[in-house]
Amino acid sequence: MAHLFRDLSLGHSKRESTPRPSPLQTKSQPMPSKLISADLQSPFGQLASQLSDSDVRFTAYDVFLAVCRTSSSKPLSTSAFFNSNSPSHNSPGQNHNHSPNTPALQRWLTSAAASKMKKALGLKSPGSSPGSKKSPGSGPGSGIQMRVPEAVDARVRRSLLRIGGGLVGRRIESVVLPLELLQQLKQSDFSVQQEYGEWQKRNLKVLEAGLLLHPRVPLDKSNNASQRLRRIIHAALDRPIETGKNNESMQVLRTAVMSLASRSDGSLSDSCHWADGIPLNLRLYEILLETCFDINDETSIIEEVDELMEHIKKTWVILGINQMLHNLCFTWVLFHRFVATGQGKMDLLYAADSQLAHVAKDVKTTKDPDNSRILKKRLLAYHDTFDSRNIYTMQGIVSLGVSAAKILVEDVTTEYRRKKKGEVDVARNRIDTYIRSSLHTAFAQRMEKADSSRRASKNQLNPLPILAILAKDVGELAVHEKHIFSPVLKGWHPLAAVVAVATLHGCYANEIKQFISGVTELSSDIVQVLRAADKLEKDLVQIAVEDAVDSDDGGKAIIHEMPPYEAEAAIGNLVKGGIKTRVDRLKECVDRALLQEVWSQQTNQEGQAPSAVEILRIIDETLDAFFQLPIPTHPTLLPDLIVGLDKCLQYYVIKTKSGCGSRNTYIPTMPALTRCEIGSKFQGVWKKKEKSQNSQNRNSQVATMNGDNSFGTPQPCVRINTLHRIRSEMDVLEKRIISHLRNCESAREVEFSNGLSKKFELTPAAFVEGVQQLSEAVAYKIVFHDLSHVLWDGLYVGEPSSSKIDSLLQELEQNLLIISETVHERVRTRVITDLMKASCDGFLLVLLAGGPSRAFSRQDSQIIEDDFKALKYLFWANGDGLPADLIDKFSATVRGVLPLFRTDTESLVERFRHVTLETYGSSARSRLPLRPTSGPWNPTEPNTLLRMLCYRNEETASKFLKKTYNLPKKL
Repeated sequence: MAHLFRDLSLGHSKRESTPRPSPLQTKSQPMPSKLISADLQSPFGQLASQLSDSDVRFTAYDVFLAVCRTSSSKPLSTSAFFNSNSPSHNSPGQNHNHSPNTPALQRWLTSAAASKMKKALGLKSPGSSPGSKKSPGSGPGSGIQMRVPEAVDARVRRSLLRIGGGLVGRRIESVVLPLELLQQLKQSDFSVQQEYGEWQKRNLKVLEAGLLLHPRVPLDKSNNASQRLRRIIHAALDRPIETGKNNESMQVLRTAVMSLASRSDGSLSDSCHWADGIPLNLRLYEILLETCFDINDETSIIEEVDELMEHIKKTWVILGINQMLHNLCFTWVLFHRFVATGQGKMDLLYAADSQLAHVAKDVKTTKDPDNSRILKKRLLAYHDTFDSRNIYTMQGIVSLGVSAAKILVEDVTTEYRRKKKGEVDVARNRIDTYIRSSLHTAFAQRMEKADSSRRASKNQLNPLPILAILAKDVGELAVHEKHIFSPVLKGWHPLAAVVAVATLHGCYANEIKQFISGVTELSSDIVQVLRAADKLEKDLVQIAVEDAVDSDDGGKAIIHEMPPYEAEAAIGNLVKGGIKTRVDRLKECVDRALLQEVWSQQTNQEGQAPSAVEILRIIDETLDAFFQLPIPTHPTLLPDLIVGLDKCLQYYVIKTKSGCGSRNTYIPTMPALTRCEIGSKFQGVWKKKEKSQNSQNRNSQVATMNGDNSFGTPQPCVRINTLHRIRSEMDVLEKRIISHLRNCESAREVEFSNGLSKKFELTPAAFVEGVQQLSEAVAYKIVFHDLSHVLWDGLYVGEPSSSKIDSLLQELEQNLLIISETVHERVRTRVITDLMKASCDGFLLVLLAGGPSRAFSRQDSQIIEDDFKALKYLFWANGDGLPADLIDKFSATVRGVLPLFRTDTESLVERFRHVTLETYGSSARSRLPLRPTSGPWNPTEPNTLLRMLCYRNEETASKFLKKTYNLPKKL
């Protein structure tokens, strides 16, 4: 009986769209159950035969008439208990076939009080409820009919009279009743041939059920009689056999039937075992016990129930029923009637509970395995049966279920064999089972409902994903459970709500984890599901914590059953995966855009590369898309996005400056120390040779931008503008990010006020380095590559007075105009400054390492100083160019070297000896070492002084160089 309250939720409950009220329900009565009688399966098991309900009912009637007739010396007037009128001809509400003077009616009319059994069970008489009227047909004759037609009743009675003649000295339990009925009745006893065939098939199927399908004594597989009987029955079901007492076919049937029915079950009884096997006997007995209820008031017991029950108990000898099985069956009948009639009559429930006490005593005194097996059956899922309107009924139901469970504990089963009785908390375990079973069913129903809702809304704009709908429904179910059912169940289980939410948590976990395992990229639907799952989990955990606050362990044991969904982590991983995908795509866009980039000023009015505009646009879209994600963790995941964008921008900067060279790319290699003399006969030859050699050296040393010598000044200027634009956008991006963060639901002030600009760590540094490299590259390219024909090949070649700086200044001025028109004003000064530095370096390189085609005398110093002033003035531009202090700063080296051209040769030699000795010490006294031919230039540096002497057009310098370093006086 305990399992009546456990397993129905596992796939056997059925909902109705609307509750069906009982015909006798009034406004003051409780709302009916949402469960109908058919939903509640019998605990006695299902018959394996094809017997219909009417077949079972007619067989039970046959048994009842047989035992009542043979157990009394005078015939039984069964009209006192069974109305023999067919329901097809008479209404249950009509009173007929009973005279007011019949003894049964007189007993009913004169009874001063209810029967003893009704008193014991606390049940009321028909029509005894306040304000109700007794049904006109609620007397003893019409109150309990078994819906057996008169013709059938008459035939059975006639057959029993014939059988009775052969029972002298024998008891009815020694007779196989269906076999005797088949032998006593022939086709001529039936007015309709079809009725005869149906009657014969019913009795044959009863024999099959009792002897072959549900035998009391187990069958041996090698039993020939069972195989023979099976063949006879199956043949007769296809083609009716001829019945009759002396018929040969009946004799064959009788032999096979009696061989099986007479097998001993170990007792001394000579009973024929044809209807005493479970569940056939219990089903027949259940039909008989149901006749105790009034047909006109289905919740009431008839007045003659004591007398009727005495007659019903006479069937025990045929059905193999004992007091224990009677108590069990009657408990089930009372409970089933309570459910079937809408659960409005609590006295039926209390009667079942009272009867269950007798079952408990039976279990303690007997250890019948059949009794234990029958007790372990089903009850309804409480979510399908109860709601706020009938919640008080639930308390009685649960009490009954717990009582049944406690009975089961008395049984020595494997479930409790290893435990001491004191270690088993029966009520708590049973309630735990109810909660988990019922909520599993309720969850499955919500799944189906969510799927239907999803299908119904598929044509709507942005329909919710099914798991998001399910999360909302499960959350509502949990709240409903907490407020409606948990207060009732808490009386038996202190953590009822915790068990409930843990069960729901586990059910939804199976769905969400399977969902997460199949997700590869983020979408709005996926985010909706994960956020719904996260909210559901927090709600369930909150309920669990609140319910377990007063428990011994705080409910930790059950809460441990709720491993996190990790929906927030899943969102984070998906967002990070999406960020990586976006960053990878952005990098591909950088490569593609730069591959098509021409760095032409004409492609953009602002002198910026279209590729940068495109990349910045994609970054803007990426940020917008990120902050539009309906996730609560924008601040947490933002650093990942910024780092990714930072790397992409750094990559763009690196690619932008690549191939453009650097300062060192364009500075020619320092020539070796040489000595020349103006007027040498080899001068003309050397000049041509030197010019050719210098040009060749430069061409081998200078890498051209993008591998093309035609690459001019505007292209690197556009690159510089582009990098400046990117650097400027960093500030804009940071402001936009802060604005987005302020609108995030979970952002805190500290997250957007602690210097987000530091997050972009790579791009600013790459910008500074890139602009510096490009600015120096374009400056030194102009001076040493583009203007080499006027600087290296023209300035001061031959006589300084005839090869002054004018041509170089003109060319520089043209490039300055290009830079001024192309480079953005915020970085223009930087580029012009680098051009001035390159010009100063080129000027000094010509003076100190210009090769043998150049030679200077002290008289040339004025020309050189004037040229240098002109060079500085070009960049000052009468105050419109570089600031004077900036010009002074970067021309300091030239200003320091120029006075050496005025110094006499002897002084230069003496100064050179002095600084060399200071540098090398006493080792330089015998022979002055030859300094490396490398800069930087400095008036106190030995190499600078030596270079001045090499290019000094005087005999004193020639003698010193010849004597000290063996440099030739002439070439």
